[in-house]
Amino acid sequence: MNFAIDLMNFILIISFVAVVLAQIMSMIRLLIGPTTGDRILALDTMVVNVIALVVLLGISQGTRIYFEVSLIIAMLGFVSTVAYARFVLRGDVIE
Repeated sequence: MNFAIDLMNFILIISFVAVVLAQIMSMIRLLIGPTTGDRILALDTMVVNVIALVVLLGISQGTRIYFEVSLIIAMLGFVSTVAYARFVLRGDVIE
């Protein structure tokens, strides 16, 4: 049983590092993205990475509240990405 817990902790650490590296790469793309579309995609990727970090935090602490928080972040991220893309394409969000 101790081996399983140690393996789970090791895998969680590797997962945290991988998602943090993905978040850093998304931030770099956000800063140096040549087009607005690249920046919108980087923001959407950053939302997905934040959701992954919140889920990993929930797994590591063993609580369920983080999963509900990740659903709220996912909904807000989707709506904000669509609104920002509509603003870039049309110049307004609400017709």
